[in-house]
Amino acid sequence: MSDPTQPQPRRLDAWRLAIRVVAMPADTNAYGDIFGGWIMSQADVAGSTIAIEAAQGRVATVAVKEFRFVTPVLVGDLTELHARMVHIGNTSISVEVDVWAQGEPDPKSRRHAAHAVFVYVAVDAQGRPRPIPRPESQLV
Repeated sequence: MSDPTQPQPRRLDAWRLAIRVVAMPADTNAYGDIFGGWIMSQADVAGSTIAIEAAQGRVATVAVKEFRFVTPVLVGDLTELHARMVHIGNTSISVEVDVWAQGEPDPKSRRHAAHAVFVYVAVDAQGRPRPIPRPESQLV
């Protein structure tokens, strides 16, 4: 029987909730819609949480392979960003991020808002690429 007070192993390639945040009026563009750059920034942070865990340390974003806006995120929407690792190389990690938005307090309004794929590189204290430790499995 596992100890519920201890962290349980998780697969890095499984979808996980990385960020949950409410879209605020300060995050809007000149037309009052949530700014796409804010969504991209949140997605990068969400993806980096998976990459940092896999790399066991500091990472840097090196590419956005894909970013698709599907539906608008509105002021007041509860925004959830789910992420999963899709590839691990010698120094790089690719992470897929899905963005979901929901009008509060209506769970039926939940909709897919964006999809992205980011590439991160593990870096050392000087910012140079470093090898990613190879676990025997994808469990952390």
